[in-house]
Amino acid sequence: MSEAAAHRAAIDAHRRTLVRDPENAAALAGLFRALDALGCKGTPEEAVARSNRAEGLRRAGRLEEAEAEHRAALRWLPRFGGIHFNLGVLLHGCGRLAEAAACYVEAARLMPSFAAANANAGAVLKDLGRLAEAERALRAAVRTDPALLAARLNLGAVLRDGGRLREATAAFRTAIALAPGVAESHANLALALKESGDAPGSIPAFERALVLGLPDAGGVLAQLVQQRRHLARWDGLAERSAALRDLVRRGASQQVQPWIFLSEGAGPAQERACAERYSAWRTRSASRAPALQEGRRTLAADGRLRVGYLSADYHEHATAVLIAELIERHDRGRVHVTGISYGPDDGGPMRRRLAAGFDRFMDVAALSHADAARRIAADGIDVLVDLKGHTQGARLEIMALRPAPVQAQWLGYPGTMGAPFIDYVIADPVVAPFDQQPHYCERIVHLPRVYQPNDRRRAIADRPTRADCGLPADGFVAACFNTAYKITPDLFAVWMRLLHAIPGSVLWLLESHPEAAANLRREAAARGVDPARLVFAPKAPLPEHLGRHGLADLFLDTLPYNAHTTASDALWAGLPLLTVRGEGFAARVAASLLDAAGLPELVCGSLAEYEAAALRLARSPDKVAALKARLAAGRSSSALFDTDRFARALERAFETMWTIHASGQPPRGFAVPDELDSAP
Repeated sequence: MSEAAAHRAAIDAHRRTLVRDPENAAALAGLFRALDALGCKGTPEEAVARSNRAEGLRRAGRLEEAEAEHRAALRWLPRFGGIHFNLGVLLHGCGRLAEAAACYVEAARLMPSFAAANANAGAVLKDLGRLAEAERALRAAVRTDPALLAARLNLGAVLRDGGRLREATAAFRTAIALAPGVAESHANLALALKESGDAPGSIPAFERALVLGLPDAGGVLAQLVQQRRHLARWDGLAERSAALRDLVRRGASQQVQPWIFLSEGAGPAQERACAERYSAWRTRSASRAPALQEGRRTLAADGRLRVGYLSADYHEHATAVLIAELIERHDRGRVHVTGISYGPDDGGPMRRRLAAGFDRFMDVAALSHADAARRIAADGIDVLVDLKGHTQGARLEIMALRPAPVQAQWLGYPGTMGAPFIDYVIADPVVAPFDQQPHYCERIVHLPRVYQPNDRRRAIADRPTRADCGLPADGFVAACFNTAYKITPDLFAVWMRLLHAIPGSVLWLLESHPEAAANLRREAAARGVDPARLVFAPKAPLPEHLGRHGLADLFLDTLPYNAHTTASDALWAGLPLLTVRGEGFAARVAASLLDAAGLPELVCGSLAEYEAAALRLARSPDKVAALKARLAAGRSSSALFDTDRFARALERAFETMWTIHASGQPPRGFAVPDELDSAP
């Protein structure tokens, strides 16, 4: 008997066996082998059986075999949507999202009445950042099956990611109406409410989600703690914070947002652990894709380094305020700079200034993560600098695809990203000393004096009167224009003791939510301080805000999360700032800025030292006046406001990163020499 005849005989035998015993696994496997050997297609029923066998292999963890069986089944029956769907499930589970999306989309085309195909397609397209396609698929799923909860939740998430918060909120409320007991629906509603500015409304929804139970409650607990801090709702906060820190310490959550966790003051070791788990969770699919540009070691023909700054904040935002002049002052003989934006275009003057300041401005907001990364790679970026980190709206997935040979993070996030695809963190000797390298996944790079740039074009409006701002005509004015979530009960107690000790003094805070102001005034009264001695400054355009700084005597910093841009604003406006040098990056920024501004004596080593120093200065108006005079005299020469000197140092940092990469060495930490060049 020939080999072909033997295979045909085996096929007939296996088919007879399967007539008697349709679940006979050995007969199925033998039938498929024999058909493959002859290059024959099975019947439609056998194609379905082959895909079902692949599903069993998938559940058993034999993924390569499962994929091979699904693909063979598709060759036999390419127009059967169920096989495309099953292959999509397999690829989705393997993190091969683009392939999975294609399978789900084809399954939906072939089976338009099968809502799960469009629902799964939409979920994967959302994760890929292809929001318009995701919305179309999810709306189709909801039309087909209005009760399909997963489709409604993902549709709400797509709308939220696209900034359509009112529609997102409605979608999540509908999901809750359909199934009130699903924790994920309440958690998503809470996020949409939070992002739309309704912090009080978000808190009951976060709490309800926790009561109902989540597979990983860390993300929701972190958000709940943060919103309570924003509103100065301190009752029960200590217990919630302790539970959050315990989750991170035990490694029991991947979803605790690292930016929120910085406010816990848990220390740099725990901050790294939190960031590593979160980054791995966020980029679990993107990180499996091949790197786009990791191996390239050559520069463009003109020999200039191509530097790309990646951010969502190219509008009226703290990061934009800090970098605007730096971008304009880069030495174009050394670097070509590209702004890469995935955030909103507000059409405002800062957006126009930044777009004009870069050599090239690239808007990738409408692109998927992969398409944005491919566009960056095609543009030949040598050093890609992430300016967002783990702050709200960040798209870490773009960096995870490694669109540039050298990747760094800087300015937007004060800590380690915990991500293996980011090579360097740009810092200075104060915010991230080299002995803290074990707490960073990135290699630490020290700029000579300070890690933060500043814009010398920031206008300062004329100073208003104290009466204009609701301040007493006389008396000591202690100011803190940090966001309310940075104010801790322990720190607030220090401030209230200061007001007790200094008759006629007031505390001048930034107005945020009305409830926060009411709660802080209530806390003041509980500590025996007249609530009227807390004065709240309404938000104002930056020049006017800077102008009113001159009415205050001393800026009182927060701990464990310092003033950052807010501190630079105060020092630029001539207002001395008192801080405590803490453990981690976020707790050491103000110390770095004061050192660069020539006022290191305003950096305290403990909260007790801070309290004593604040009291001493409040009783010594001549010392406060002398500090203000030093700030004014040194503003034009201090390292903090020397943008040209800063630009040269940053360019040398980029060049050193590239030299290390081009020589084939792994990233390593280094310090940029303090060369006092001031090239225009």
